[in-house]
Amino acid sequence: MAYLRKEKETVEVAYALGKVWAAIPQVLASLEWTVQETNETKHQVKVKTKAGFMLFSSALVIDVVSVDDNTCRVIVSAETPVTTITAMAEFGRARERVDLFFETLAKLLMSEGKTHK
Repeated sequence: MAYLRKEKETVEVAYALGKVWAAIPQVLASLEWTVQETNETKHQVKVKTKAGFMLFSSALVIDVVSVDDNTCRVIVSAETPVTTITAMAEFGRARERVDLFFETLAKLLMSEGKTHK
């Protein structure tokens, strides 16, 4: 029997939408995740993570929404298919991948901020 484990996280970021949107491809490349679809108008990216030994890949949808000139909201939704056999190995995997995305994005934005000051 297979089912999906879902996770969703919304984070407000103190950077302009353009800066965050430009950083996302770099984050995905560094994580070696595959971009499935990009919607420049909606600022949305659909991504597939790498699979591992006995682990499925996750499908992520990343949305970036402007709050004001210097703040945006990043919403990441993740789905990981799970079977009764892989359920223990996959436990928390979608959450880890969402957290890894935000951690990598934060590191990139902070390092860019230091080099431009």
